[in-house]
Order: sequence, then C-alpha cells, then structure tokens
Amino acid sequence: MFGLDDQLAGLGDGGAFAVVAVIAMLLGLRHATDPDHLTAVTTLLAGDRGGARRAGQLGLVWGLGHATALVVFGVPIVLADAYVPDAVQTGAETLVGLVIIALALRLLVRAHRRSHGAPPAVRSRSQAYGIGLVHGMGGSAGVGLLLLAAIPSRGEALVALTLFAACTAASMAAASTTFGFVLGREAVARRFAAAVPALGLVSLAFGVWYALGAVQAVPYVF
Repeated sequence: MFGLDDQLAGLGDGGAFAVVAVIAMLLGLRHATDPDHLTAVTTLLAGDRGGARRAGQLGLVWGLGHATALVVFGVPIVLADAYVPDAVQTGAETLVGLVIIALALRLLVRAHRRSHGAPPAVRSRSQAYGIGLVHGMGGSAGVGLLLLAAIPSRGEALVALTLFAACTAASMAAASTTFGFVLGREAVARRFAAAVPALGLVSLAFGVWYALGAVQAVPYVF
C-alpha cells in the first residue's frame, strides 16, 4: 500500500535469510491494513453480536482462506517461475471488488431487517473462508513477486512465503478481534449501529471503485 511493501521488501534484498524471514513476517502483519481488507473485515463483522471471540474466529478463518490462496498461487512461482497471467490477476482483482460490493449490500440488507425487528442471518465460517480465499487470489501474484524476487534459494523462498501467509492470517485475526472487542461495548455498539447504513454505502462505493480500478476504468492508487 502506497509503496510501503516495496520499501519493506527492499530491506531484505540480498540480505541473510534471517532478514528476509523477518521482512516476510512484517509484510504479512502489515497486509491486513490494506484498504480492501479493512473494508471487507468491517462489512464482514458489522452487525454481528458475537463479541470479540467470535469476531476473532471469523477473522482467523478469513485469514486462513487468504493464506491458502497465497500458498496455492505462490508455490508455482517458487518452483516453476509460473507467474499468474495478467488477465487472471485482473479477473481476480475484479472479483475482490465484486465481493466487497456483495458484502456492502448484505450489510445494508441486515441493517434494514434489524431496523424492522427481523432476525438477520449470521455469517458462517465457511463464508468467511471463501471471502478470504477470493482476497488472497486477488493480491497473491503481486505480493508473491515482491517477496520472492530477492530470494535465490527455492527452499528459503518457500519458508518466506509460508511465514508471510501465516502472518497475514494472524494479523487479520488480531484486527477482527479488536473490532469485535470495541463493538462489545454497549455505548459503542449503539453508535456504530446508527452508522451502519452510511458504512454500507461507503463500502459499496469503495467496492465499485475497486472493481473499476482493476480493469483500469478509473485510477487505482493502491
């Protein structure tokens, strides 16, 4: 995001494997702060009253889905230099935007149903995993190239990729747990509930922009 990943990865260029491993972990821990990830996790958890524990579980499952895609797409890069074609990457990024749109629309529907006293559906772990899988597909090629460009050893590159994937899952679980903990406070929950429709509209607009940016129809700054 904003060149930060390039700066972090550059610190490990030509360095010892211990340095490369630390950089991989830092990249993974930072990855959850990308705007598309923050939007997804917010709309994923908004309106869920399960508290910090359930939020952390959903965030972890979401992160595991993301990590799965990173490994599936990253291993061929390491072993066979089989990079993801640009068309596939563009399609995956567009799909990320569409998922954000779907999450935003679901959030708006949940808010409408809740305002009329209807019980909204609860997000399942399998759904959270699928959302994470799509997000991992969207960002895996660029991040994989960034991590692996300075690692001559395939074994070390595989370890670095695994560390990166594991740290993304951990950071997403931590972000979700924090979000759930804050919303567990009754006063915060009441104020947040009032802001949910606006949040849904902002997320919807972001998803539309993200999808259009993936096909270069609008400027994409991240």
